[in-house]
Amino acid sequence: MILTMSTKHNIYKNTSRKEYNLTTEQRDIYRKISQESFWLKKCAEQGLLSRVHSINTPQLDPNDLMPPLKSNNLTTLSLFSGGGGLDLGFDKAGYTHQGSYEIIPICGVKNNRPNWTIHSGPEKGDVTQIKWIDKIGSIDVIHGGPPCQPFSIAGRQEGQNDERNMWSEFIRAVNIIKPKSLVAENVLGLLSPKFRGFVQEQILDKLPDYHILMFELNAANFGVPQIRRRVFFVGFRTLADFKHFKIPQPTHISSELERTRFDNVCSTYDLFENTLPKTMGVRKALGLPDIGYDSLAPTLRSAFTGKRNTTSVLNSTAGQKAWGHIEIWPNGVQANRDKASAFPAKNEHFRLSVQDCALLQGFPEDWYFAGAVYQVLGQIGNSVAPPVAYQVAKAVALALSLGL
Repeated sequence: MILTMSTKHNIYKNTSRKEYNLTTEQRDIYRKISQESFWLKKCAEQGLLSRVHSINTPQLDPNDLMPPLKSNNLTTLSLFSGGGGLDLGFDKAGYTHQGSYEIIPICGVKNNRPNWTIHSGPEKGDVTQIKWIDKIGSIDVIHGGPPCQPFSIAGRQEGQNDERNMWSEFIRAVNIIKPKSLVAENVLGLLSPKFRGFVQEQILDKLPDYHILMFELNAANFGVPQIRRRVFFVGFRTLADFKHFKIPQPTHISSELERTRFDNVCSTYDLFENTLPKTMGVRKALGLPDIGYDSLAPTLRSAFTGKRNTTSVLNSTAGQKAWGHIEIWPNGVQANRDKASAFPAKNEHFRLSVQDCALLQGFPEDWYFAGAVYQVLGQIGNSVAPPVAYQVAKAVALALSLGL
């Protein structure tokens, strides 16, 4: 499929392309809710509402989950870099960054790594327009998260028929540059029976020079206070490197993690349960008062999927109940903690800021996101949790060192 520049820009500028078929009654309800929220927010901005919650000071520092490693002399190229989750994880693991590509202008990591080579926006960050010839022989690992909307439930799961499907571009870059290893991340929906043929024919068969392993990781297993299950594809050009690769083992444990899920990645559950540190619950991680109950956050949704310009991280009705139990309001996320504190939420629950959402995704406090609130939430929700990327990066580096 050939996309014009304007088409591609529209796809990535706002990935919510589908119209919602709502009844007149439903539209009236949403309009009323929106109007009430608008006026309450105006009152909050003018200081007319009493603060129910003080500004929180988080207890979790994601930097502790990613202690910087010395250089491993391996170079990386980042495609679909988005908010920079993979970029940050690989950077902390000792890799040397050689370039990032992202078509959304505000999603580049240039504000956090000004010395890096960042190609962002439809003019420079559009991977469909890059030849890659100049990268041959200079890249050890290509990593990226091709847009997940074609395979997610929220994105309608149209797969290769979705114009946002960019797997072919990731594969084209790998086949031209021929790095030692590749790392790709996506939603679990890609592993459903519906896409079994796509995975085999459009991903695995298109990378004949690579030995590839697919596996699932949950961010909560790595200290991130969020239930976030994702699939990873890790490939190596040589069989020796591939044989030395080991799926990252959990660094943390939570009593809420499903036993069967843990067993999938660790055969010594009882040993790890007794020795690994506990993943913090949301309230503890955010530094909120003890209410006698805490738990992991439901999966944070991307604001680039679903209703346009949303400032919500809610992904389901079940998620709403889970947030309610920990007395946190997942809608109307605010631009900073001061604004969130000044804007009381329903039932006087704690209102989130974008900094809180970034922390629940595993980003350090000093990692800056540009754009309006919905754009920042889009970047956060689309990102790989950096501590998870860090562990994958460590495992890849170890395999490459042992395979020499």
